[in-house]
Amino acid sequence: MASSKDYLDFVLDFLTDIDGISFKKMMGEYLIYSNGILFGGIYDNRFLIKKTPSVSNLSLKEEIPYPGAKPMYLIDSENKEEITDIILKLLSDLN
Repeated sequence: MASSKDYLDFVLDFLTDIDGISFKKMMGEYLIYSNGILFGGIYDNRFLIKKTPSVSNLSLKEEIPYPGAKPMYLIDSENKEEITDIILKLLSDLN
């Protein structure tokens, strides 16, 4: 199932406090970047982020984005401040 542009827009609204957010559509899904660094994506209308040490202790649920892929963390919160905090921790590991 491909992800909807409406769901992408919904997620992007939560990411407005993070610098350099961009996305690329790929095979019906969306990859999400901050300043050119891939940190997550929208897969089957689920917002998933990479697993890194700084977010591994946050009790986030693991999900597989597509068959054969490594597990990622599901962001199911609708709290903008919480999402921003999680993404900033994740990005600190990727820089």
